[in-house]
Parts: sequence; structure tokens; C-alpha cells
Amino acid sequence: MGMKIKQHEVSLNNLKGQKSKLDDSILNLQVTIGKLYPSRSTPNIDDGDSCPPGDEEEINQQIMLHEKSAAGILCQLKTHLGKVVGVLQLGSLKDVVGVVATLGRVVDDNLSRLLSEYLGLETMMAIVCKSYAGVIALENYDVQSSIDKSFGLHGIGASIGKPLDERFLVICLESLRPYAGNFVLDDPQKKLDLLCPRLPNGEFPDGFLGFAVNMINIDASNLSGMTPNGDGLRETLFFNLFSRLQIYKTRAEMMKAVPFISHGALSLDGGMMRSSGVFSLGNR
Repeated sequence: MGMKIKQHEVSLNNLKGQKSKLDDSILNLQVTIGKLYPSRSTPNIDDGDSCPPGDEEEINQQIMLHEKSAAGILCQLKTHLGKVVGVLQLGSLKDVVGVVATLGRVVDDNLSRLLSEYLGLETMMAIVCKSYAGVIALENYDVQSSIDKSFGLHGIGASIGKPLDERFLVICLESLRPYAGNFVLDDPQKKLDLLCPRLPNGEFPDGFLGFAVNMINIDASNLSGMTPNGDGLRETLFFNLFSRLQIYKTRAEMMKAVPFISHGALSLDGGMMRSSGVFSLGNR
């Protein structure tokens, strides 16, 4: 009798483990096909599409409103390419991947705005480079440690009549510590297989929708090969920006789940918990 009970307990534990994996798979599928955001059409990410047509152009236009910023100057290169920007200068920027705001898309406009607010303007406008060589190519200094205004991004800005005079953030992918876990099996977007929060009964907390890092659609060309180790943008850039930031439907549900939140959370109605014990209050 004792052996049978033990066998039943082992079988029950195995079934619970399988159920947990199935729940995680269902959640990932819901995010992928857009069931969490029925008000928006979902781009086809199976073949690497990351955003509906026109979105990238609109984002570039918004960035170029900051015309004398580093990000604005990079976006203007497309317009001035072959006119006043030297080929050698552009060649020196070959390791520049782009601006954070242009490297990922979210299918829900409201969530996109929340994630942008969470990161802040400086980070959204940050320039991303594959290597430290790309960082060096953006800016150089003379013997007095003053910025050489004829070199790199400063030189390009001056050549198109947009001198760069303010500080700007640069993120070097090869210097980031990438996510070291597994990926969701057979997922075309290489979503991270993160451990979802669980109540004592094994269920997800009410309103839990997933992790921010997995709700970003990335161009197929940026899903791998962005570092010497072959890492993509999700496990380097976006994991470092969002870590295990959780997304909930409502603020009330997010607040009930506080004991299960370790790296911050957002709710679709505007709630924001930046980290354990740190909340952003007030109107958006």
C-alpha cells in the first residue's frame, strides 16, 4: 500500500510539472497571437515581421524632432546619405545597430507607451553598438581631452548643419551580461523561458500577462549574431533594460501580486512598480 501511495505521489508531481509547462506555453502563445490585445491587429512574427508598415517611419519622424540629438542625427543620415556625409565617416559607424526606440515593437499602443515611460526618454533615444569599437567610433578626443568636433557623430552632425552639443547614452552589446537561461522551444522570436510567478496552488496571479522582455517583437536579423557569441537583442539589450519586468491587466491585480514581483511590474491601466518597494505614483 505504501509503495502504491508513493507511486501515485510521483505521478501527481509529474502531472503538476507538465501542467505548469503547458500553462507557460499557453501564455506564450497568447502573447504571440495577440489574444491579450484584441483591439489591435497582430503582425505576423513567424516570418520575422516586427511591426505594421509605417510604424518605423513614424518613429523615425518623432526622433528627428530632436534634430540636434545623437539619435536624431543618426535618423537624418538616411535623408542626407550620399550628399554631405562622407563614406569614410559612415564606414566608421558600421557597428552601430540603431536607436533603442527603433529596435523593437509592441503590438499594443498602450503598453508601448507604458514601456517607453518606464525606460525614459534618455534610454529610448540611446544609441546601440555591437562592440566597444562602435562606441569609440562615435566620439574622439584631442590631447586636452576635449571632444573632436570633426570626428564621428559630431563630425556627421556638423556636416548636415546639426551640431551635437548635448550628452547622449550609448549601449555596447558585447559589454552587457546576456540572459543565461533557456529559450521558449520552437518560438520564432526566441522568447526567453523565464520562470512565471505562481500562487501556492500553482496558478498564475490574477491579471498576469507575461514579461515585458517577451512582449517585444524584434526583426529576424536582430534575433542572433549581434555579439561575438551570437547573442541577439532580446537576451542582451532588452533583457538588460527590462530584466523580469512583469505585466498585469490592472493596477489592483498588480498590487495583489506584489509578493511575487521581484524586478518591477506595469499594469495596462497605468500602474508602475519600478523595482521591489519602488512605485511610480501620480498621473501619467
